[in-house]
Amino acid sequence: MSPPRLVLGSTSRYRAELLRRIYADFDQRAPGTDERPLPGESPRERALRLAVAKARAAAVELDDALVIGSDQVAECDGLVLDKPGTLERARQQLAACSGREVHFHTALCLHDTRSGQDRIHVDHTRVCFRSLDAGEIARYVEREQPLDCAGSFKCEGLGISLFERIDNQDPSALIGLPLIALARLLREAGMALP
Repeated sequence: MSPPRLVLGSTSRYRAELLRRIYADFDQRAPGTDERPLPGESPRERALRLAVAKARAAAVELDDALVIGSDQVAECDGLVLDKPGTLERARQQLAACSGREVHFHTALCLHDTRSGQDRIHVDHTRVCFRSLDAGEIARYVEREQPLDCAGSFKCEGLGISLFERIDNQDPSALIGLPLIALARLLREAGMALP
């Protein structure tokens, strides 16, 4: 019996690069999910809802597949930090994070089209930013252009220099896909991994 097809319900190059670390043969599908928050929804609840929605949307019309959905929501002092989209917003976000603790909720859903079962996990990462001056922020944003990253940084690159410490259980979660949990969920679903 052949293993099910593995599908990443995301067009994110960051998530695809992460997934290749543990499993090279997969397809990517755009889930087309509405990512607007719901009234009264916590950042953790939003991340989990969107991860499940992305996995299920990408699974439409697939039979023998395991479909991965993931979403990350960042918050600082109760304010959600979305992808900045512009250099100015990136500078503003980093200035707001300076000297503060930022919480990242990275949710994961593995949807099994054979059974309809969802396996879920949410990683909580605390990032403590060091105090940043305007010049450091401007140089960082100009060099890395983190416009498509929640929180306006790339911890896998120069962004690591912005922090005092990172507290979490899975370093890949901060990049956008918690690989330790994903490997466990894939094994639970019958995939052979090392």
